[in-house]
Amino acid sequence: MPNTLAGQRSTLLLLTSVELLVFLDSSVVNLAMPSIGKALGMSVATLVWVSSAYQVTFGGFQLGAGRTTDRLGMRLMFQTGLAVFTAASLLAGLTHTGWALIAARALQGVGAAILIPAELALITAVFTEPEAYRRAFGVWSAMGAVGAAGGVAVGGVIVSALGWQWVFLVNVPIGVLGLLAGSRLLPRDGIDLRAVRRGELDLPGMVTGTGCLLLAVYVATKGAEGSLDLRHWLLAGLAVLLGAAFVLAERRAATPVLPFRLFRTRDITGSALANFLVGAAHVPVFVFLSLYFQEVHHYSAVRSGLAVLPIAVAGIPVARLLIPRALRAVGPRRVLAGGMALLTVALLLLSRIPAHADYAADFLPAAFVFAVGLPACFVGATMPAMRAAAPDETGIVSGLVNTAQRLGAGLGVAVLAAVATSRTAHHGGAPADAVNAGFHLAFLGAAGVAALGLLVALASLREPPRAPSPATATPHAAPAPTD
Repeated sequence: MPNTLAGQRSTLLLLTSVELLVFLDSSVVNLAMPSIGKALGMSVATLVWVSSAYQVTFGGFQLGAGRTTDRLGMRLMFQTGLAVFTAASLLAGLTHTGWALIAARALQGVGAAILIPAELALITAVFTEPEAYRRAFGVWSAMGAVGAAGGVAVGGVIVSALGWQWVFLVNVPIGVLGLLAGSRLLPRDGIDLRAVRRGELDLPGMVTGTGCLLLAVYVATKGAEGSLDLRHWLLAGLAVLLGAAFVLAERRAATPVLPFRLFRTRDITGSALANFLVGAAHVPVFVFLSLYFQEVHHYSAVRSGLAVLPIAVAGIPVARLLIPRALRAVGPRRVLAGGMALLTVALLLLSRIPAHADYAADFLPAAFVFAVGLPACFVGATMPAMRAAAPDETGIVSGLVNTAQRLGAGLGVAVLAAVATSRTAHHGGAPADAVNAGFHLAFLGAAGVAALGLLVALASLREPPRAPSPATATPHAAPAPTD
């Protein structure tokens, strides 16, 4: 099989387009929420779950899906996840009741959780030549950055032009095309499913681990909404108990869903921690920027989304052209460190943005610095773990780092939103100034998280070894990017 980028451009387009689709869906629905609420007669409390149901299942199922990918095959799980995601999108677009929509969104999250670990594992398996590997991850990081920044703007355009149903229905033709293309482009797994024993799937570990993660993401999501009560704290306690049961199950399992020995590999542990901090630093930024433009500058939701769009647009050429060159020159460790440093600078600039800011002079410089740093963080935090994973463990390692990022995002939004709310409540100035002061403190907190990520990059990740010559290359892992 050719493993150069030129020989696999269609495969890379398929894999990264699906990445974009899934991460756009995390945010694109937010602009449709008012229209959905009116059309389906949903209360605000219920409407929140149109977003939360997706986030909870997306974050909760990835670990089990990652291990299943290793046992049942990357291509099979990729196509299964895409089929579930596409079918759930169709159900969401055709539903006429609020609870049916929430159930469809939860199913979408399950499909995304199955899909993403398989996608990363496939990128690692297909692009084994070092230069192709670097460029593939550059394109992958571009799609992640566009998905993170562009969802709000895209959602506003779709709702305005076509109606809220098309926020979901637009996924259907893309998903169908992806399934058809996957049958032709993706390498076959070469796994005899009849030979896979039930014990190899570690069902006790999957049940306890998934249950723990579902509850943890749920509580973090509710915390981000500022609505934690005694019931939620009890659920947090149950998550801890399930986590303890998961640890016991994994120690006894012959083939655990999460082999704890993975954490003895420095690059895997460092990548998981870095991904947690990347999620905690960058996801709250898009939440607070949207609120800043709406609550301080009184932009409409659509205009607010378009105001943030330059981050997505500027990130594409950075990830496509600069990131592969930086990876070749200095390796993923320094790329991550540079990305975290840039995020820190951008967030410090945002923490000083005035209430009556000039968009071009006060916001755009910080936005462009952020746009350069974000794809560097994505690729620098993920590549070391994927490079260090054995071929039969790329799924679980992918699930691990993605789960870490989802948990970081949920906790980051929850903690920083509480910080912003408290600062606003105690400010005592004009309403716009008080709200802006809250955002200042939230951005400053996110800058602290990014600075911590810089330290993790320097202390926890190894310098990549130079790529071995063809005569000495080991068949047990994809060649690493060179220094």
